[in-house]
Amino acid sequence: MNPVIQLNCVSKRFGKVQALDDVTLQIQPGTVCAVLGANGAGKSTAIRLLLGFESPDRGGIEVLGMNPHTHALEIRSRVGYVSDAPPLYEWMTVQEIGWFAAGFYPTGYQAEYDKLTKRFDLDPSQKIKGLSKGTRAKVALSLAMAHRPPLLIMDEPTSGLDPLVRREFLESMIDVAAEGRSVLLSSHQVGEVERVADDVIVLMNGKVIAHERLEDLKQSVTEVALSLPTVNTSPPAIPGNAVAHVAYGHEHVWLVRDLDAGRLADLCRAQELPQAIVRKPSLEEILLTLLRQNRNQHAAVMATPAALMAAKSTAHGQK
Repeated sequence: MNPVIQLNCVSKRFGKVQALDDVTLQIQPGTVCAVLGANGAGKSTAIRLLLGFESPDRGGIEVLGMNPHTHALEIRSRVGYVSDAPPLYEWMTVQEIGWFAAGFYPTGYQAEYDKLTKRFDLDPSQKIKGLSKGTRAKVALSLAMAHRPPLLIMDEPTSGLDPLVRREFLESMIDVAAEGRSVLLSSHQVGEVERVADDVIVLMNGKVIAHERLEDLKQSVTEVALSLPTVNTSPPAIPGNAVAHVAYGHEHVWLVRDLDAGRLADLCRAQELPQAIVRKPSLEEILLTLLRQNRNQHAAVMATPAALMAAKSTAHGQK
């Protein structure tokens, strides 16, 4: 089965900012794929490239087997797209905006839109300008789903919504995937996303640092917490593949794949260290540890003499 989304060595720069850096990934049909990362990680840039709003500097992209650079309009007609601030005609009613959108799609759109708005408890006669943010989001989702697209792309769609609306919004994604269609979901609501996602992509500084089945990620990663005697005590080498390490003074936390818990216990005894606390972290805890490591590494780089000299040179040139 062909991927619904495919990126091959894709890079995109805006001035001095490397938004995407050699990104390669595939998203298979019938999955809910969550894209996670801090602000500026490259999530929205990737979505704009998929929809043909921007072109990559390098690399190839396919969406539903088409190139967004040459088939942008066809892709947008077949993909459902919901942003965090969907543009809606304020003077229309809920029913009128569905009737208007139906003119751009095949027969059946209006009937499906009416079914969706009823499911979301929307009042057909209410003006868009009088809707709350959560209700507007439901209208936008109804518009995006009414042509039953094989791919639904959502960029922070639940930002600012109350918990109940957010839950309803995300749970509707499960129904989409159950019908063999796909969802690409960019969100900061990690705890909610964890309930509905099949796959997860973690972007940092424009690079993919993780892309795998959510359950595989959670099962393979173990959190190790260890309290060292002093802040100057060197941390031990953790027996396993450490994918992240963050220090909070003398407290250290690792994310480890393939941890050998027996060897870790022996190591702590041999070095007269307290026994480590070992547990399975949530997706949100995994992401936070990765983000903290990334922030610490960035701060360390910026504190090097070369970086400080470059910053001084830039500041002097701007005077």
